[in-house]
Amino acid sequence: MKNNLKKMLSYYKPYLGTFFLDMFFAVVASAIALVIPLVVRNITAQIPNMTPESGMQKILTIGAVLIFLVIVQFFANYYIAYVGHVMGAKMEYDMRAEIFSHYQKLSFSFFDDQKVGQLMSRITNDLFEITELLHHGPENIVISLIKIVGALIILAGISGYLTLSAFVLLPFMFLFAFILNKRMRKAFRQNRVKIAEINTQIEDNLSGIRVVKSFANEDIENEKFKAGNDGFLTAKKASYLNMGIFQSGMTAFTLLINIVVITVGGALMSKGLVEVPDFVAFLLYINIFTEPVRTLVDFTEQFQNGYTGFERFVEMVSIEPDIKDKEDAVPLTDVKGEIRFEDVSFKYKDGAHRVLRHIDLNIPAGSYVALVGSSGGGKTTLCSLIPRFYDVTKGSIKIDGKDIRDVSLKSLRDNIGIVQQDVYLFAGTVYDNISYGRPGASREEIIEASKLANAHDFIMSLPEGYETDIGQRGVKLSGGQKQRISIARVFLKNPPILIFDEATSALDNESENIVKESLERLAKNRTTLVIAHRLSTIRNAQRILVLTENGIEESGTHDELIKKNGIYASLYKWNE
Repeated sequence: MKNNLKKMLSYYKPYLGTFFLDMFFAVVASAIALVIPLVVRNITAQIPNMTPESGMQKILTIGAVLIFLVIVQFFANYYIAYVGHVMGAKMEYDMRAEIFSHYQKLSFSFFDDQKVGQLMSRITNDLFEITELLHHGPENIVISLIKIVGALIILAGISGYLTLSAFVLLPFMFLFAFILNKRMRKAFRQNRVKIAEINTQIEDNLSGIRVVKSFANEDIENEKFKAGNDGFLTAKKASYLNMGIFQSGMTAFTLLINIVVITVGGALMSKGLVEVPDFVAFLLYINIFTEPVRTLVDFTEQFQNGYTGFERFVEMVSIEPDIKDKEDAVPLTDVKGEIRFEDVSFKYKDGAHRVLRHIDLNIPAGSYVALVGSSGGGKTTLCSLIPRFYDVTKGSIKIDGKDIRDVSLKSLRDNIGIVQQDVYLFAGTVYDNISYGRPGASREEIIEASKLANAHDFIMSLPEGYETDIGQRGVKLSGGQKQRISIARVFLKNPPILIFDEATSALDNESENIVKESLERLAKNRTTLVIAHRLSTIRNAQRILVLTENGIEESGTHDELIKKNGIYASLYKWNE
């Protein structure tokens, strides 16, 4: 907890000037709140003994002073409410930028085990509660302590007996608050888990809404959501039950303290031990005293809420990426494209089944190599190791003789272009998605890349050409059109190494022929690896590798492997 609090306090550092001014105005506002009952006491004690003229003069003077104090308090509260909140928003901005940047650093293995809705909850709901704590927490503590200490001193000065009577119930009040806050912390943490689960379910449903509708499974989705929503409601009920007991209990304790003071005060006044002005002032200060006590107790709820979120925040940003640059990593430059696998084995997790076993493979620069084999044989995994989406469990992969673990990740991935079967396009325009291949490229370069990808003509037929909005994940485009945009993106990147992961398997014949032509043009004079689903598309490969659970079982050209009449020949006949 000590380290978490230290990290939490570090977010104040860029805003120390604003923070200290916020604290200063908190002191001013609470000091003024303490002064006003003293003025009331002064009026009720002195005015009855003064002449009407002098009494009126004193009232007007006191009124002017009070108006001035109200104006000062107005500006103090304005600063706290506006500038203080902006400071909190800026800290939320900083933390959101930090966790989003951290997400970008984490490796594929992390995202394999995560749900998008859960990750979104960490960057939205949790951060709001954290910044509410960072903003309101310190000022609530300062205001409350000043009011409590100030009121306590004044109360003791007015009447020691009344002060003791007011304090009789305070230990029980704090014990009650401690027990209830412990329960609420547990409930609030459960609330966060449940809302994150709902976010996951909503994101999953909306991303797959076309599948839902195609199977007419809206009722099933509603039932699934109802189960999650019911779980969240149950968690909320538990937190509100404790909150209801807490708030009503605190109100009851405040009223009981007032009742005790009124009872004892009445008895003391009847014996002449307390004057009426002192008793009136005491009642006013009791409310000033109990209000910050309640604020402090409420702060424990706010602290539990915000700190629970901060624990989840720290838990996330503390995760170290599985794959990162070495301290002495060097840029990969002047890439020719030779790729060598040396005794490479791989498994996704410790204790898991090995996907690849003792792979030895040399791919000369500029060659065109195809990978085939049954599903689960490790084709995609093998290609994912080259850009270090995952790290080898054993052995090494070298590009132009350099171990890819010794070069910087950015330079490695800058030199590799990937065209996947499941094309991901971002919300935005056609132009935006193609320029993603090389941010800062000129419009002429983007148009040229589109022409090379056989995409320019269909783009120009769209309502607004390159400025056409393609919708979330490119839903307004056909599969072939999305694929050609992804190829144009890689043309713009212009990498020396290419990986095609079953890039045409989901297309119709016409689209496949257009995309195939684009891919062949893109592959020219580059080291190219193709994961093939339709074996007819790789007949011209310089080398075909048959990958199974046992490793590379066959290697050769299409004609050589057909003559061998082995695994490849069987797969080809089955495809045909």
